Amino acid sequence: MYDAVSVEERNIPTVSLVNTGFANDAESAARGMAMPGLRYVPAKVPCEASIMEDIEAGIDGAMDAIIVALLKPLTAEEKSPKAREPEKPARIVFKGSLEEVNRFFYQRGWTDGLPVIPPTESAVADMLTGTDLAPDHLLGKLQSRGGKATIEKIAINAVMAGCLPTYLPVLIAGTIDLLESEQGFMGYTTFGFSTGSWSPFWIINGPIRHEINVNSGSGAFSPGNIANASIGRAMGLIIKNIGGVRKGVEDMGVMGNPMKYTMVVAENEEESPWEPLHVEYGYKKEDSTITVSFPQSYFQHWPYSADADGILRAVVDNMPRGMRYTLVFTPPHAGNMFREGYDKDKIKKYIVEHKLVPAARLKAVANTGMNVRTRESLNNLPANDTEMVPLIKDYRFIRIIVGGGPGAFIAHISGGGATPGKKQTQKIELPKNWAKLVARYKSVVPTYAKY
Repeated sequence: MYDAVSVEERNIPTVSLVNTGFANDAESAARGMAMPGLRYVPAKVPCEASIMEDIEAGIDGAMDAIIVALLKPLTAEEKSPKAREPEKPARIVFKGSLEEVNRFFYQRGWTDGLPVIPPTESAVADMLTGTDLAPDHLLGKLQSRGGKATIEKIAINAVMAGCLPTYLPVLIAGTIDLLESEQGFMGYTTFGFSTGSWSPFWIINGPIRHEINVNSGSGAFSPGNIANASIGRAMGLIIKNIGGVRKGVEDMGVMGNPMKYTMVVAENEEESPWEPLHVEYGYKKEDSTITVSFPQSYFQHWPYSADADGILRAVVDNMPRGMRYTLVFTPPHAGNMFREGYDKDKIKKYIVEHKLVPAARLKAVANTGMNVRTRESLNNLPANDTEMVPLIKDYRFIRIIVGGGPGAFIAHISGGGATPGKKQTQKIELPKNWAKLVARYKSVVPTYAKY
């Protein structure tokens, strides 16, 4: 639809073919580009169709409608389209009980389906103690609606998600990362990966991990830790409520993804024999950072043995189709590989050299309806379909961190990640009162009863 808007702006009439299931998305895109009346024809060709009978039937059914839409005189609104001016919301949008507030917010599509903490004036003011930036400070505009990401709006969503004020610097940095990193919102909306169910995955590095108690140990990807749970949840609400990415409208993920609720982890830098992720990306060890990518799946498996050979062979054998990865090794596995002379680069190169597939397999992938960047990365494949080629073209597409608890499992987070050399990490800036904030909230940790 963005292309159609560009053509229409040159006074050339267009009619877009839109899959019937994407009508809401098409209308949202047109409204967002100030052409609410942009003409389109709902086409009944199934998504990613490859059966010619279905394709031809859908085309035949749309042709008459295309001709009518191209020849029908323009309405007055179509001749002079105007973007609808957003209403200025009242400072207080609702008063009521906790149950009533949650029902009000949910029915307006402002939640992720779970109960929220009401963002009262006092709760938002308390959250804003986590930054020195003014409430109306604008970080930028987020896709798809061009929503203004002000500090106060970020704080409102942070309250709703159950965050502590010490998490606000992380959320601000995460929002900047969405605005400035290579992928930005492309991993979350139909603009980038269409029907894939891509989830924002956040890795936190540096001293702030301990200051706000982000889990990197046992159950690092599990529910139960407020920092991991609420930071990821708040970023999801920011993406939805400020960016305007709504399920079935702008986010057209076919299956959806439970990781979208929250996927946040800290790297266990103290027990890693290698340099931390943020140092690998050019930051200082004493810096605190947040790194974003958009994977589609998560799974874990055992190694064949605890030595480097058994670990790496198991990694290679269990990697599914995909060209970008994050691997999470436990401290013992990392230590064992380090002892045998494996640094991060050597591990990545081992994987590239040993994860080989027939050229025909990647050619088949290249011919699917994937995004242009991935398709371009599959160019220059050998003519011989049986020749074995690396599944991952560049070892720098592999990211390695250390985390997890006692045990032998290795975690794969498959998909997402920036092109090597492109931005994917943002430094976290702390307010002047940081030491006092940390002292106030540092003890907010779960204490389990011993049965």
